[in-house]
Amino acid sequence: MSSLSLKEYENAFNTLYPALCVFSNTYIQDLDMAKDIVQEVFIKIWEKKIQLQDEAAIKSYFYMAVKNRSLDYLKSKHIKATRSISDEDIAQMETDSFFFREVAVSDISMIIENAVNTLPPKCAEVIRLSIGGMSNIEISEKLGISINTIKTHKKNAYKFLKPLLKDSFLLFVFVFKIRN
Repeated sequence: MSSLSLKEYENAFNTLYPALCVFSNTYIQDLDMAKDIVQEVFIKIWEKKIQLQDEAAIKSYFYMAVKNRSLDYLKSKHIKATRSISDEDIAQMETDSFFFREVAVSDISMIIENAVNTLPPKCAEVIRLSIGGMSNIEISEKLGISINTIKTHKKNAYKFLKPLLKDSFLLFVFVFKIRN
């Protein structure tokens, strides 16, 4: 067992960084701070030359480290004084069920984002705005395109994304069922 090579570390960063940012953000609700936390974790792991056996162990270790660092951030006196987060909320976030659910949500988010990235740029933008909760009218106003064009982009996107995401469908259903 040896510490991560530079290539393994770069690969971990390239594949895990976006999902870890989403994951940290579920805890702290501040994307910029979540990015800082994830960067701190990557730096700490590199500096400590932590030894990990395989890809699954690497992923697990990074997720646990980000979870712990995010919770430490929430528990800090400054944050508790400026945000209304209770000890009960933090205790809930420390549970295994919360952790595993949020890891799954982060993974699903990355699967969807990677699939959306394969769409033509305007179509991808429409889908991202739609996933973000905007109505067709709001998207039309924001992008300056007709509602029919929005509907066409969505129809084409769903047609293209359906086969890409079909293998993940049961995971989507499971995660969103336990999340609600």
